[in-house]
Amino acid sequence: MCHTPLWRTLVLLSLLTLSSATTLVQLNSGLKTAAVSFARRNSSAIRALNGDAVGGTVGLGDVSDLTYLVAATVGNSTVSLNIDTGSTDLWVVSSACQTQTCQSFAGERYALTQAFQQSQQGSVDLLFGDSTTGTHAAGPLGRDVVVLAGLTATNQTFAAINDTDNSAVANGGAGILGLGFPSQSFIGESIVSSVFKDIRGSDTFVEQWANYGPIIPRLILAGVLDQPLFTITLQRDELDVSGTGQLTIGQLPSGIDNSSLTWVPVRLYLESEGGMTPPSFASNEVYPLRWEIPLDGVFLDGVKLADSAQNASGISKPSLSALIDTGNSLIRGPADVVSAILANVSSTFAANASNAPLLPCAPGHNLTFQIGGKIFPVDPRDFVSQNSPGDAATCVASAVVGTDPPSSGALFSWSLGDPFLKSNLVAFYYGNLTNPSADPPRIGILSLVPSDAEEELEQAVGEAQENGGVFETTSQAAPTDSRVIVGTASKTHTPGLNGLPGSLSTATPDEENAAFSVRGLAVGAVGRACVLVVLSSLSLSLDVL
Repeated sequence: MCHTPLWRTLVLLSLLTLSSATTLVQLNSGLKTAAVSFARRNSSAIRALNGDAVGGTVGLGDVSDLTYLVAATVGNSTVSLNIDTGSTDLWVVSSACQTQTCQSFAGERYALTQAFQQSQQGSVDLLFGDSTTGTHAAGPLGRDVVVLAGLTATNQTFAAINDTDNSAVANGGAGILGLGFPSQSFIGESIVSSVFKDIRGSDTFVEQWANYGPIIPRLILAGVLDQPLFTITLQRDELDVSGTGQLTIGQLPSGIDNSSLTWVPVRLYLESEGGMTPPSFASNEVYPLRWEIPLDGVFLDGVKLADSAQNASGISKPSLSALIDTGNSLIRGPADVVSAILANVSSTFAANASNAPLLPCAPGHNLTFQIGGKIFPVDPRDFVSQNSPGDAATCVASAVVGTDPPSSGALFSWSLGDPFLKSNLVAFYYGNLTNPSADPPRIGILSLVPSDAEEELEQAVGEAQENGGVFETTSQAAPTDSRVIVGTASKTHTPGLNGLPGSLSTATPDEENAAFSVRGLAVGAVGRACVLVVLSSLSLSLDVL
């Protein structure tokens, strides 16, 4: 599991002499809502394989519903990366890693190229997780060509990890593709500090996001994408195999209309709350740190749960919020609320909190989160898991666990991981990266839980009982075929000018892909704003550990 990095240690091993790059971001600081223009001097460094592309889409692999993987080409290596909205940075294990975790990894690693070695700039040690599940990943920083969903970024900064115990690698991934905000990029902070001798507060850091930032923000700043967003759906490979895992960059998926999503704002962090110091050219701005959104309430079987009485760590108690984290295989919440949930569904846990929260596999329970005034349930098939092989009658409520209380720089009480994301299509809208007030970041959610989810669970349990207590299960490698979204008209997004995402466009497939199904939701072609080009590459095999 991978979670938001709540702390980090940056170790700079060397400082190489490089000429200072020309600033790519030009801002009109006189207007708070000023448009942002981006120099295109290096536009060839960030592009699509098809020059008319405005986005791309690629399927996801799944290892036991613990790790969701996306195929990417890094240098000359095709690797499978854990897709993680709870962190920001890109890192890949290299052939130099000899830790026990790396030695147990059977997939393809990153082979250091001459380009990476010549661009190497110091090193980084990243820490992930909470106080009970913390892991680390350390290694040198450098730059190489990265291709994701048919979109190419040359000179992309990342870490070639030679020391890690991270569970993403233990669960079959060659590293992590962080999809968070550049303000939380510890790799970006480290390499900018290495390259530039005259660091002006956060000015240089923000100005260099176009050069040294994460891959999707770089695509946005280069003007490649139609919209500054990506969407994710996750499949289910345990208990009842179903759903489609997919990452779409630059537009909403085909057939998904913006009006069908519930949009909520992403939390912005004041500097006093642990947020980023604003740059001098945008001194009144407040920046997001992560994909964190407000929660209206939490419900179990239709009954609203009491708010947590747990105190925040070193700060005043913040408003209720949740991190949306694909790198977290569980749902994590306040310890007292989680204990109440488990005591309600499990008599063994209610009798003794040190016992496993055992319960009948069916009927199911409904854990729901109220967001933006609407209810978003976790599919009952994702609330429980099999407790013992061969037993399809008694399950365990292992998907919900306690976590650390809110603290400075991490104000969220809940971390909604893969059980939530298997139940919902989630759109992550960056907005204006450098001037968030001009186009604020937000998240859109569409529930994909079928109305007969309870019956689906009971059917899966019944079939497993007839099959000697064996539930349906599978494992999927990260597919390497990607579809590039090619625009046939002007891009609909102008940085700093768009208001609410009412004009978001959607990807339209070609005739051979006129419709597809996401978690039972019929999705069809609804126009011809763009077409999809299929890019095929060698199949990627994944050895499940």
